Amino acid sequence: MRGGDRDRIRLAGVVFAVLFAQVLLYPGVPDLVAALGATPAGWGGDVDAILEAGKWFLTAEFVGFVLFAGVWGALSDATGHRRRFVVVGALGGAVGYLVLPLVASVATLPYGAVLLVRFLQGAATIGAFSLAITTLMDLGGGHGRNMGAAGIAIGLGTALGAPIGGQLYAVGSFVPLYVASAMLVVAATLAATVPDRTTASDRDGLIAALDGVRSRPVLGLPYALGFIDRLTAGFFALVGTVFFQSAFPVGAAGSGILLGAFFAPFALLQYPMGRLSDRVGRVAPVAVGSLAYGLAVIAVLLTAPSVVLAALAMAVVGVFGATMAPATMALVTDLSAPDQRGAAMGGFNVVGSLGFLAGIVGGATVAARYGFEAAFLVVGLSEVVIAVVALPVLLRLDLGSAGGADRRTPEEGAEPRAEEA
Repeated sequence: MRGGDRDRIRLAGVVFAVLFAQVLLYPGVPDLVAALGATPAGWGGDVDAILEAGKWFLTAEFVGFVLFAGVWGALSDATGHRRRFVVVGALGGAVGYLVLPLVASVATLPYGAVLLVRFLQGAATIGAFSLAITTLMDLGGGHGRNMGAAGIAIGLGTALGAPIGGQLYAVGSFVPLYVASAMLVVAATLAATVPDRTTASDRDGLIAALDGVRSRPVLGLPYALGFIDRLTAGFFALVGTVFFQSAFPVGAAGSGILLGAFFAPFALLQYPMGRLSDRVGRVAPVAVGSLAYGLAVIAVLLTAPSVVLAALAMAVVGVFGATMAPATMALVTDLSAPDQRGAAMGGFNVVGSLGFLAGIVGGATVAARYGFEAAFLVVGLSEVVIAVVALPVLLRLDLGSAGGADRRTPEEGAEPRAEEA
């Protein structure tokens, strides 16, 4: 196996471990926030209470993502290093996951302290996640191929995390937190074996690296697409989970299976769809995929009260999500300078995290005030609108038939720097 292929697998493993750890918690958020003291144990279907407590629990992590994703990326560009920051971020996230159950098992934490730990854990974890994807961007072999590897790792992490997390909650409310911590230790171990292939920025300092991204407004296109895509993910992480447990006779385990019905095709199709976007360009996968994805999200609402139909609808959502997701991430690589990729991907993850926050907070607010029907319609139609708006911009970009694929040798890309090999 060639060195570039080995590194691609290892980096995909880092991305997988981070997402698997994150999604482990989602199916049992009602149980977890109750165990952490936010709501009474056995919340008994009080939808408003669990939406409120779950909203802030998930939001705290993503505030950390938003505030620090760009910082990690620009720092890696300014120093010419990625590996060391991936390792530090993963280990910091592991500590964050571990602190909550250890402290809560011996004392009652104020819920504000729980949220602070979640914020710090998110600030660390985003460094591992964003810079692992950025290191994949540094590899040769085609941007769609590399982002397809990231996408399949994201998809597999979330596909397995949801159903496995649901089963772990049956063992104990804190078990998913312990497993998440262990997964981030695995991520740090994998990252330590991958050499840096960065192009050190010829700009000096962190602020200059961020300025380099601001000077390329065309990145606003994939950023806007990423915002809406992650908005739907945040929506399903909380509102979707509560909807499933309210509309169907399922608990955490059943919710995990329904979420897994989306993430399984989303994972399996990421890599081939990323390769396809290298061949046919980004326009069709992004525009058509986003349009169909939004309509499929709305279709999930129409499946109640059939669990089988809900699972099938979630699978359709996964197929169209896999069509557009790797092509959207590949656009970031296509449109960013090689020495500014860390900041560019950091910016993409900042915007994506803001989208996730909007999905959690906005989705929970709309669902609590106007009902699940209105919430699903708002989220689904947002995806439809961004597809329509993005199409003429995509056509004007003229990325070429290969979608801006990397023209370097397909095996390796840039050689690792001697001191990092």
